[in-house]
Amino acid sequence: MLQKGNEEGFIRYFCSAGYGMEQFVVDEVTRKLEAQDVEQLQGKVLFSSSANISQVKQLKSVERLFLLLKRDPPLKMSSHANPARAASALKSTLMADPQLWTSAAMTWKRLQGVHADRKERLVEELMKEEDHESEVQIMKKRRRMAFEDELTASEHGCDETAPQENRDSSVPFSFRISCKCSGALSRCLSAQDVSKVLGASLKQLGWKVDLRYPQMEITVYLNDDHCLLGSPLTRLPLANRSYIQTTGLRSTVAWAMAQLAHIQAGFLVLDPMCGAGTILIEAAQEHKLACFLGFDIDDGQLKKASDNVEFAKLGGRMHVLRASTTAMPLPSASVDAVVCDLPFGRKFGSKSDMAASLPLILAEMERVLRVGGTLVLLLSPQLSCVLKRILTHKEPAQPDQERQHGSHGIMSTPIQGTEPPVGLMCKPYPPLHSLKHETTLRLSLGIIDGLLHKYIKTDS
Repeated sequence: MLQKGNEEGFIRYFCSAGYGMEQFVVDEVTRKLEAQDVEQLQGKVLFSSSANISQVKQLKSVERLFLLLKRDPPLKMSSHANPARAASALKSTLMADPQLWTSAAMTWKRLQGVHADRKERLVEELMKEEDHESEVQIMKKRRRMAFEDELTASEHGCDETAPQENRDSSVPFSFRISCKCSGALSRCLSAQDVSKVLGASLKQLGWKVDLRYPQMEITVYLNDDHCLLGSPLTRLPLANRSYIQTTGLRSTVAWAMAQLAHIQAGFLVLDPMCGAGTILIEAAQEHKLACFLGFDIDDGQLKKASDNVEFAKLGGRMHVLRASTTAMPLPSASVDAVVCDLPFGRKFGSKSDMAASLPLILAEMERVLRVGGTLVLLLSPQLSCVLKRILTHKEPAQPDQERQHGSHGIMSTPIQGTEPPVGLMCKPYPPLHSLKHETTLRLSLGIIDGLLHKYIKTDS
């Protein structure tokens, strides 16, 4: 249920998201926050909402959440422009309305509840975000921060023991700036130059630079498409989950996979190559009335998954077992949804020849999935080509041809130190007649991209 915030009216936010995740963000803010004026940019989504800030901070599909301070058209600048002239044009754009900055600071304070000492708030955030640490560790951090505060006070001649209301009236609003500058503007102004221009202008308004404990951090995005200024509303990215101890797949991507599966109450959801269990844990956090099962053959990964299940307090709804994806200990048509990030890339290069094993893995996934159930797979572009061949029932090349030429550019030569399953390369693909393609999405996974596929089992 949407809870209205104490703030008057709607507040304008923007958030960053990985490439390909923007539509998931749009859907989530619309559904959960009743967001209005939603605008999608590459890697970012802007929206307005009157929801309580605590609900806004619970978004699962975003990387970082910002209060939108200012949004302007891109600053048109020739690559041969004089730096001084470019700086003057930039200042005119960023500081066109000084009152905007005062209003933004007040809004930011309301959202953060800034009436307590900012160091105390940092300690509280640490305790929330690192609640798996002991109280002794938290107290050590508190003492260290207090010691640093005393040094800061002595350096600036401030009395940190004075009442908060007195300090608020005498100490100027503090800030620091980070800037990401690209495109034509970056050829005449660096990120450091942009920070200097904005910083000098804010100091003229009476604000104070504080690189260690600023009350507000200002992030500037300048490129050929837009000029965005915002202030992050959390110390850590929202993608850093407090309920996951050991990370595996990026949490935002894992959440998106769970959303594609359309999990309902009473579902049994399977990840046959669960790794650290990230996908299932993300799904379990969102769907309290479903059950989750993870398989893996790597004892180290199973240990991480078990620890994560215990840390997230999901022991009653999620279980992980050692089992092979080509011979799962489950009856046919017993699972409502299958979600799986199939290993690929250098990180998994020594495990097996996934291209060779994929036909049998898919056949087993299809077997355990009930009619009407959903299959969601994350694959590399190369494995996606293999998947397409399998589902269009094309015969594979002969082993010698396959190793020499590859399939759609995929080298299927056994990785050094491993061998493909005996005879698998010479057999035709198992028939998969019941998987109907629903959608394919391309997502950024950092240095590489992945393809997210969704299928529905149509018959037995």
